[in-house]
Amino acid sequence: MEYILAAISLGFLGSFHCVGMCGPIALALPVHQQSAPRKILSILAYNSGRIITYTLFGALFGMIGQSFALFGYQQKLSIIIGSLILIALLIPKRLINTLPVSTWFYRLLNTLKHNLYLQFQKRGITSFLSIGLLNGLLPCGLVYMGIAGAVATGSVLKGMLFMAVFGVGTLPFMFAISYTSHLVTMKTRNIIRKSMPVVIGIMAVLLIFRGLNLGINYISPKLMEDKPMPNSTSHKHLNCCHKN
Repeated sequence: MEYILAAISLGFLGSFHCVGMCGPIALALPVHQQSAPRKILSILAYNSGRIITYTLFGALFGMIGQSFALFGYQQKLSIIIGSLILIALLIPKRLINTLPVSTWFYRLLNTLKHNLYLQFQKRGITSFLSIGLLNGLLPCGLVYMGIAGAVATGSVLKGMLFMAVFGVGTLPFMFAISYTSHLVTMKTRNIIRKSMPVVIGIMAVLLIFRGLNLGINYISPKLMEDKPMPNSTSHKHLNCCHKN
């Protein structure tokens, strides 16, 4: 149950960060000339697209977490992910941009932006859904935190649920800024964006605590490390020895 609470909290509190990162897309949705019912439907289609993408991420990374859990490495993985997030926060952005992978990354990003532009030229409900699906693929520190949480669940189903609930948590605020574009000023969005590394850092520390197995409810619950099951050959060997 604690992973559901963590997901909804991360989504709801982190949605203020979305104002700074995803806000420009949400504010630019071509819905302001539509009737109220059509406007609501369009905004819901956009946000549904985001949540669908997040849920698919949850399934993929939950599967990765499940693989580690089967070999008894779930807690170690949680510590590693939390540590990597903290390290990423400390690395200057200009240094990251010099890495060879950054060229490939920005090429992919430009492709996503081009496809978003094409969808913005349309007005159908499916185009709003497509904008949401593509928006979910854009780089976002908050989504990365959600993905880390999905991996830490150690389950495909729980990973999907974690990311779906995370997406639903962002819905109220994201819906509001799309429906009332004047809700948050640019100055406020910039302040929220600058404060987000602190939020990400706190979540990274919580992931590390979760892996430390300290027995603290909701923060570091006591978990039993999974042990690999002996194979059938070993069972047969033991049974033969017992008979002899």
